[in-house]
Amino acid sequence: MTIQWFPGHMAKARRQVTENLKLVDIVFELIDARLPMSSRNPMLDDIIHQKKRLLILNKADMADETQTKRWIQFFEEKGHKAVAVNSLDSKGLKRVTKAAEDVLAEKWDRMRKKGLKPRAIRAMIVGIPNVGKSTMINRLAKKNIARTGNMPGVTKSQQWIKVGKELELLDTPGILWPKFEDQRVGAKLAVTGAIKDAIMNMDDLAIFGLNFLETYYPQRLHERYQIEGLTDPIVGTFDHIGKLRNIKMSGGDIDYSMVSELIVRDIRNEHLGKLTFDFVEDYE
Repeated sequence: MTIQWFPGHMAKARRQVTENLKLVDIVFELIDARLPMSSRNPMLDDIIHQKKRLLILNKADMADETQTKRWIQFFEEKGHKAVAVNSLDSKGLKRVTKAAEDVLAEKWDRMRKKGLKPRAIRAMIVGIPNVGKSTMINRLAKKNIARTGNMPGVTKSQQWIKVGKELELLDTPGILWPKFEDQRVGAKLAVTGAIKDAIMNMDDLAIFGLNFLETYYPQRLHERYQIEGLTDPIVGTFDHIGKLRNIKMSGGDIDYSMVSELIVRDIRNEHLGKLTFDFVEDYE
């Protein structure tokens, strides 16, 4: 399964991010708590350079809580302040401003010593598509300012958004990178919805999801689909799930396309529980 997606507006957004770095004090790098490493754009390190950064693990309510705690510890050991949030219900969002103040404490102290009055923190928010940037901005601002949607590629321009007296945010479009060196990274992004389904082979995506579940969450697989393990060939598992859910075509044959969509939808909608696709031990 080869996955590539780099629309023209993303290349433009990369240039805009580079140009606007000088306008901000800190970069909020929003990542998906379900895949804290795979959802980080490797180009950002080259773009951001030495600019102060705060890692925000969004959608923490959908991720394996034990793994999320380990990831926060992992990032902080690497020198990056990190917080976990669920922007849909504002859980943890107050910690974002507090964490940004902690990261910028030295800069603010220097300003005070120079007799300058501290102003609102100016932050640029960056991340891959569908990681929840616009939703988080709307929750922080307590009103619907940024366009949102449960699909990648909704935000296609940059805009400044005032968040109370403490924070000014520069929203940016989601930016993927031109080539996935590790195709498993692309598969993880696709199965969680960061890449448009229209360009995906859903059968391959469902098979990837099933194999992942068998390796890391076999009990969830058993509870949801009443199977002890995957069959070889995999079509036997599709047959079982199709019969279990009565997903059949008019002639009575299993509708494999619909089974694939069901599996991917179950993963995304937490019908298989809270899942994390990146494990700290694989990156230590």
